[in-house]
Amino acid sequence: MKTNQIGLENKAVKELIDKLNDLLANYQMFYQNTRGFHWNIRGYKFFELHTKFEELYDDLHAKIDEIAERILTLGGTPLHTFEDYVKISAIKAAKDASEDVVCVQSLLDSFKTLLEKQREILELSDKMDDEGTNAMASDYIREQEKLVWMYSSWLNK
Repeated sequence: MKTNQIGLENKAVKELIDKLNDLLANYQMFYQNTRGFHWNIRGYKFFELHTKFEELYDDLHAKIDEIAERILTLGGTPLHTFEDYVKISAIKAAKDASEDVVCVQSLLDSFKTLLEKQREILELSDKMDDEGTNAMASDYIREQEKLVWMYSSWLNK
């Protein structure tokens, strides 16, 4: 069989599943970093950032589930161990971060990584006529570009 259960070419789907698993690993690392920022933020911006970090990690959690379900829809198996995530993620663990500027800059760096990876997925899914993955990546990009603008504006007081 040359196509999977939703009619996409198996060879191209394999590459896309690999890219989605890489994206999943990066989301998991970003999620865990953001949880840590939420728990450990200190200073006079505590209330503002504590709330924003919680909103962000809730959103990341939902996206993690969507990415894993998309991998399953394409016929793949989502990575599910932290060992895998740590090994392949370009986003690394942010240790002992509690200072507002450091945490927000880490968010911006992570968004940059995600945006680059999602644009690659968008290009590949477009070539494959995979509207489901394409729409998901496009939505994430649009949302995150706005967040980059907002967090960048916060940094440039």
